[in-house]
Amino acid sequence: MAGKKTITVFGATGAQGGSVVKALLQDNLFSVRAVTRDVTKPTARKLKEAGAEVVCADLDDETSVKHALKGAYGAFVVTNFWEHMDKDKEIKQGKQIADHCKQLGLQHVVYSGLENVHKLTGGQLEVLHFDSKGIVEEYSRQIKVPMTSVRLAFYFENLLTLCKPQKCQDGKTYQLVIPMGDIPMDGISVTDLGPIVCSILKNPCEYTGKDIGLSADKLTIKQYAEIMSEVTGKTIVDSKITPEAYAKLNFPGVQEMTSMFLFYHMRPDRNVELTRKLNPDVQTFKKFMEANKEAFKDL
Repeated sequence: MAGKKTITVFGATGAQGGSVVKALLQDNLFSVRAVTRDVTKPTARKLKEAGAEVVCADLDDETSVKHALKGAYGAFVVTNFWEHMDKDKEIKQGKQIADHCKQLGLQHVVYSGLENVHKLTGGQLEVLHFDSKGIVEEYSRQIKVPMTSVRLAFYFENLLTLCKPQKCQDGKTYQLVIPMGDIPMDGISVTDLGPIVCSILKNPCEYTGKDIGLSADKLTIKQYAEIMSEVTGKTIVDSKITPEAYAKLNFPGVQEMTSMFLFYHMRPDRNVELTRKLNPDVQTFKKFMEANKEAFKDL
């Protein structure tokens, strides 16, 4: 590990951070400092066994964040709105990390960002978990943090959990309840993020200062459903639900999700070609489904 530049990875035991740690360790160009709130949990111990330096930090604890960044060449930064669903808290966390990255002289920060939708739409649409990250992006640029922002598309993994197919009244057919109509929706597996971040960190001159929209596939909900049907052998269709009807569903965060899908209607910039350049092995939705079809056997 001696002589290698250190990359601090926040959220190292989460989906995004975990993918980044795995890819950096496999590439072996950088030493990896994996940041987690609990260094004793099994996932953290596994990272240490794999060769990462595992350190404890809480995004609400400024001293621990600074310690995690001290001496690092670069960082991967991700914050989790869904943990607290507080826009202001996420902005505070993100700005605080940006301040420390600047003060400590980090040379390349890859930030898991998103658009400031409220600003882009002149206040007509507000997507809290996008807007907070967009504000942090803007702040980081203002204080001249050498940053690349990666903006992920809709996670394919959501179709296994929050947005999994729902059984229809006939007991045989399933439907995807996603209010996109016939507008294509970009998607990507979060597991494919790591090699992308690794490529960006290895090419700072090419990517520092850029906002990169990531996507592995641009499909309509009907096309997602057709692929799911083909792979699982089940009949899965697009429910054709409207945003107005979707907003009336009863689950936590439904308004936030409705606003997100309305922003997706505007076709935000997500670049499949660049995504494949950064990670040639990125999975199409069909490949993702083939790898995860067991998750649908108990539908």
